[in-house]
Amino acid sequence: MGRAIAVHLAREGAQVHIGARRGAPAKLTSALVEEFGDRIRFARLDVRQTESCRRFVAEVLDGRGRVDILVNAAGVYEEAGIAGHSDQVWDDAIDTNLTGTFKMIREVMPAMVRQQWGRIVNIASVAAHQGMALNGAYCASKAGLLGLGRCVALEGAAHGVTCNSVSPTWVETEMLKKFIDAEVAEGAPLAEVRARYEASNPQGKLVQPEEVAALVGYLVSDSARALTMADYQVNAGSLW
Repeated sequence: MGRAIAVHLAREGAQVHIGARRGAPAKLTSALVEEFGDRIRFARLDVRQTESCRRFVAEVLDGRGRVDILVNAAGVYEEAGIAGHSDQVWDDAIDTNLTGTFKMIREVMPAMVRQQWGRIVNIASVAAHQGMALNGAYCASKAGLLGLGRCVALEGAAHGVTCNSVSPTWVETEMLKKFIDAEVAEGAPLAEVRARYEASNPQGKLVQPEEVAALVGYLVSDSARALTMADYQVNAGSLW
């Protein structure tokens, strides 16, 4: 989803700075640089670490003089039951999905307030609204984004800064493909596994990253000035 959003914004004329914990894969980097040149740039970013967030935003401000849009798309997912739940699984989900989002917003807010314009979008999930067994850490981290976003929206409202979240259901991303591949490796037919995921929503089709990106593109536009403190579900009619 992060890649699709970056491409969408770049095609709309934005200067895009992508941060990734492990750095951007060479294949992804070369493809985007070929299409957009230096309008898309890459840097290492670990949203769990305050200094990494501070350095990333400072470099953008040093190079551009302002930061207009922040899209928090970093996320991790790992299943675990509450009984016997490890601290590591909990900490990884909360630190990346929730605290990392907070730390990035904390870094960009002063600049956005000074320039009296800003757009912040957090990628949440239908898991922010619904529970699911073995997903306590993930659901809690995504639900926390909704509360955080409301507070940010209220603090930014008088300064032209909006904050919204987008909550997708299953999206055909690399993460979902890994889940499908894991089931196939255990002997399940690919067509059968894919069909089960597709049938998880009433439309019978997996949401595409580009569909999420199009919504984000509108939320960060001038036309969306009055849209703030809200969460938009891209759920294809499904509660999960």
